[in-house]
Amino acid sequence: MSVTLADVAARAQVSPATVSRVLNGNYPVAGPTRERVLRAVADLDYVLNGPASALAAATSDLVGILVADIADPFFGMIAAAVQSQIGASGGRAGGERLAVVCATGGAHERELTYLTLLQRQRAAAVVLTGSADENPEHTEAVAAKVRRLEESGTRVVLCGRPPLTGTESTALPFDNRAGSRLLAEHLLALGHRRIGYLAGPEGRTTTRHRLEGHREALAAYGLPDPEPLSVHALYERGAGYTATRELLAREPDLTAVAAANDSLALGACAALRDAGLAVPGDVSVTGFDDLPFSADAVPSLTTIHLPLTEAGARAGRIALGMEARPGEVLPVEGTLTVRDSTGPVRERAAARG
Repeated sequence: MSVTLADVAARAQVSPATVSRVLNGNYPVAGPTRERVLRAVADLDYVLNGPASALAAATSDLVGILVADIADPFFGMIAAAVQSQIGASGGRAGGERLAVVCATGGAHERELTYLTLLQRQRAAAVVLTGSADENPEHTEAVAAKVRRLEESGTRVVLCGRPPLTGTESTALPFDNRAGSRLLAEHLLALGHRRIGYLAGPEGRTTTRHRLEGHREALAAYGLPDPEPLSVHALYERGAGYTATRELLAREPDLTAVAAANDSLALGACAALRDAGLAVPGDVSVTGFDDLPFSADAVPSLTTIHLPLTEAGARAGRIALGMEARPGEVLPVEGTLTVRDSTGPVRERAAARG
């Protein structure tokens, strides 16, 4: 027996009219209510009508690309590269595809909502980009959504995310631990020992992996746990500025600041300049990702180069079924790029050491 709109309404504990408004998107509905409806739709595998039910196992020409923030160059580069492959498919891999970029703002509800909407649209493929949230409940909710997409014929690719247990999604995870170790080892080889660390927001896989790599490198040199000199902050320039001021208040004699991404590193450089400190004369600074502005910053940033464009393009080809196999894990390695923002410990630091 087919599931009806009334069944969805009962499951979500709302009126049929509310279900209709959510599905048609023609009337504002409160976020929690909308999410209950979409969860009920997913739980019951509800489709809008008979023809849609018959096509449930088919796919459309739509490819969804989920990003946290399209204005962030990190996500913009990946999304553009994915789209370049989708648009260039021509007569290959089933013909032209329409790429739709969905910006979640990092919100759990939006990520789940977009996955549900893409399932309803019978998307040919979905590419999830960037860091994954480590909240266990949300992780399982995402995995459940991905499994439903796969069951309906949608190919799912994770670009920059770790593998998703219990799914057949193809993963291209960035090796964030190894990259962070390379940066810390670079600073240590230059003689730095009082190193502040600007971590990203807590509860994200990228944040944890990059911090773990930093800690591993310091531990290998016999240095204490860097937690007292670690500050969590959003991956933004302003957050890097504020976090660096906090680090200087904790330890005025810092000789280096390692930032978990390039935007944080720019904020760190600005905070150090405002404190009367030269980069790298007094304090060395490193970033991560090698975004386009990193080479043109003053001083240019020492960072880890992640091949974002190449990874995004490969994710696009996988989404089209041109590469890889379901469930395959294809790690993406970064490379150390040394520029002008790092140098050996100078007399200012050495005299105090």
